[in-house]
Amino acid sequence: MRATAVYVTALLLTAWWLKGQPAAEQARFMRHNSSNVHHMEVGKWWTLFTSGLVVDGVPVLVGVAAVAAVLGTAEWRWGRARAVGVFVYGHLTATLLTEGALWLMRLAHMPGITTRARDVGISYGLVTTGACLLALAGGPLRRYGLPLLAVVLTAAWLYDQQLADAGHLISLALGCLAAHSRWLRPAPEEARSPESVALPALNA
Repeated sequence: MRATAVYVTALLLTAWWLKGQPAAEQARFMRHNSSNVHHMEVGKWWTLFTSGLVVDGVPVLVGVAAVAAVLGTAEWRWGRARAVGVFVYGHLTATLLTEGALWLMRLAHMPGITTRARDVGISYGLVTTGACLLALAGGPLRRYGLPLLAVVLTAAWLYDQQLADAGHLISLALGCLAAHSRWLRPAPEEARSPESVALPALNA
């Protein structure tokens, strides 16, 4: 699970570096790596990727452990390219959709819209990958796990009503959508091979 190890290492190194910086430098780093509307407008598209190097909103070790568990499971089940593809797809797509919604609301002159919001974190890719794993799982895990995740994310959005909470619901939908992709399902000859026995959930 090389991709998971590399990403977890990057998250830990970034967190270790940030912890050693003064508060002003930490704030500057977060500000310059946020994938917000302002950065999209001025062409700082690289923030779409660097924003995913920061664990935000939860303790670092909790976030890193969640990434290791979810992305590691996805890499073990689907292979490196598919696991990374789903994670990055969720992170990028949910970010673009949420920031696009803010951009449209600003064009409509809605009050209270900020274009320089702090928008960093691992959660969009994490939720997308986790939802996709649950959607492809068999038995009780699929039957109860996915609805439970949806209930938790909906409750969080109803309680806080923050942009990130809406992004998590979008990520959930993206994960369910990805689960219907042929890219994550074995080819007919692969499904008949002995190795396919180790991946029963992909045929669910």
